[in-house]
Amino acid sequence: MAKTIALLATLDTKGAEVAYMRDLIAARGHRALVIDTGLVGEPTTNPDISNRAVAYAGGKSLDELRHRADREESAPVMTAGATKIMRKLADDGEVHALVALGGTQGTTLSTAVMRALPYGFPKIMVSTMASGNVAPWVGTSDITMMYSVTDIMGLNPFMRRVLANAAGAACGMAEVDLPVTKGRPLVAITTVGITTVGAMTAARVLESAGFETIIFHAVGTGGRAMEEMMRQGLIGAVLDYSTIEVSNEMYHALLAGGPDRLTTAGKLGLPQVICPGAVEVLVFNEPETVPARYSGRRLVRHSPQITDLRLNREEMADVGREIGKRLQSTADDAVFLIPAGGYDSYATAGEAFSDPNSDAAFVAALRKSAPRNIRIIERPQDINDPAFATEAANTLIGLIHSRVN
Repeated sequence: MAKTIALLATLDTKGAEVAYMRDLIAARGHRALVIDTGLVGEPTTNPDISNRAVAYAGGKSLDELRHRADREESAPVMTAGATKIMRKLADDGEVHALVALGGTQGTTLSTAVMRALPYGFPKIMVSTMASGNVAPWVGTSDITMMYSVTDIMGLNPFMRRVLANAAGAACGMAEVDLPVTKGRPLVAITTVGITTVGAMTAARVLESAGFETIIFHAVGTGGRAMEEMMRQGLIGAVLDYSTIEVSNEMYHALLAGGPDRLTTAGKLGLPQVICPGAVEVLVFNEPETVPARYSGRRLVRHSPQITDLRLNREEMADVGREIGKRLQSTADDAVFLIPAGGYDSYATAGEAFSDPNSDAAFVAALRKSAPRNIRIIERPQDINDPAFATEAANTLIGLIHSRVN
């Protein structure tokens, strides 16, 4: 069955490239729908959706934007218009993939549009910026960044190949037709390296009970992506095994999960079991990047580029209060399951981060600040103990069944 591939670009500067890709898509039996986001010049190939239509959808006229010639004003308008148009096309099932071409400005606009599209919808960004740090453009979305190597200014043998690869990839992605599975909810699990053993055990227990699991690396973007998937209705329950992203957000460390982390499942009423996996750990790069205020603290070199730091008693109490505050958004019953034997493999008895007194301060603060519908349960094992992980998984299964029955 023929699919429709949206092509997004500024046609005053990239018309020839878009026309070439349109022909390639047609040769594969599909249709290209060309959207012009150019502002200054006239398109050099005909669009299906004009820049005037894009500006109008964004709330301004193209003539008004051109008259002011202010990129700070025009870029958000064109972005909003293209996003509105693409969201409707995708929601209505009228397009099945999106490919965009751009430099700095085109990449900024196009990836903003892509981030507004659902997970799983094919998104390919052919960009001059794709060889560096693409986090500002990708965020937590599933955008495929494709490096153009050269500037996208005219056709030549190399650029034709790059564009042909992008067109072929888009067609292939659009052709994929996976059946939608219904029934038991998809269960999210968070983990980091030092809680992986326990998370894997929990996943096996859940899968043995007939649940599919989706694992998120709790490195900041992982938790944010998980919660965005919750909002999109893709995830139906969560075993938040590693809440390190909360403490790293509080203390401005590498694995910061954002101010809303640990609030989404509760707001949506999803079954959730929470554990303090690695919550006592702040993550930095090389030792010299650790802030001076932490001088004399216990450090562990997790890798040549990663240094872990242990929070003290006062800081752990603050983390407990913050987590309790964030859980105030949880209206339904939930469980906070605490492994008193250690929150990760660095914190078990005899290891560098073992500090039961600081952990006790965390638990005391959490008990005082968490809402009453959060059951706080302590167990003697460490977080990677199979018995603890099994109980965490089975507790979540019980919560899921209680919502169904």
